[in-house]
Amino acid sequence: MKAIRIYERGESNVMHYEDIDDPSIGDDDVLIEISAIGVNFIDTYQRSGLYQVPLPFTPGSEASGTVLSVGRNVSEVCEGDRVAYSGVLGAYAERSVVPASRLVLLPSGVDANRGAAALLQGMTAHYLSQTTYKMSSGDTVLIHAGAGGVGLLLIQMAKLLGARVITTVSTLEKAKLAVEAGADEVIRYTEEDVVEKVRGITKGLGVQVVYDSVGQQTFDSSLKCLMTRGTLVLFGQSSGMVSAKSPNDLAAGSYFLTRPRLDDYVRNREELLWRAGEVFSSIESGDLKIRIGQSYKLNEAAKAHRDLEGRQTTGKSLLIP
Repeated sequence: MKAIRIYERGESNVMHYEDIDDPSIGDDDVLIEISAIGVNFIDTYQRSGLYQVPLPFTPGSEASGTVLSVGRNVSEVCEGDRVAYSGVLGAYAERSVVPASRLVLLPSGVDANRGAAALLQGMTAHYLSQTTYKMSSGDTVLIHAGAGGVGLLLIQMAKLLGARVITTVSTLEKAKLAVEAGADEVIRYTEEDVVEKVRGITKGLGVQVVYDSVGQQTFDSSLKCLMTRGTLVLFGQSSGMVSAKSPNDLAAGSYFLTRPRLDDYVRNREELLWRAGEVFSSIESGDLKIRIGQSYKLNEAAKAHRDLEGRQTTGKSLLIP
């Protein structure tokens, strides 16, 4: 089968499209014929070495597809089922082996492309808005990178929960997408001072919570956008890792700071099925709209990474085997 393989850490050119042996399954595993693969920032972090993964490896941790065969202990799914998963390495391939406990069934109203596009980023937006900081009606929130995959979903979830949404984007095109998703105020950070704009919009009070996936370039300004006892949720670092900070930096407003990750919010199958179920149910009802901004062939994985890292994408990027 065809797959992307990485033998050394580095830029996008370290990814090789080649033939490898079909994977074999264990008693608790499932073999999947992959239909669509989600491209996420974590893929670029693992490729570059920011997040260490043993070499060599096949990147990618999110996909949808059809069950080809199951291990003898598997009861969660059957051959022929349409499924999706996240959090299991090896998705940049025509087939993958996944523990059955990590799979979720795709509802009839969710096609394979939306299944691959929605799961990781949808569950991320879900835990951010429902658990890390539980939004409520009347909250004012700031969401950085509002036209990205998580950003567009988080805006929609925030509006469903009754929050007022301020978001940041880089271009007019991305601003329009954020408004379409429901954002109340859009700040073009390339032309406007984010802190000044947020303070103006909130009449000097600041916001209850900032969702920051950008990291190095935005961390300090994110803190300045918070109201007293506000929460900064740092859940990514598309601009680079945040340098060492002192806890005393939080004393300016008795701020709360957290650095969550999805794995800790789907710690068992019950929680996984709950979050995935709510995401897929919202898609089927029309409350949550998935924007697939870019699709690439599997052998174009390097270009997909360059576009993502260069902030040339909107919504979700997919690879199609």
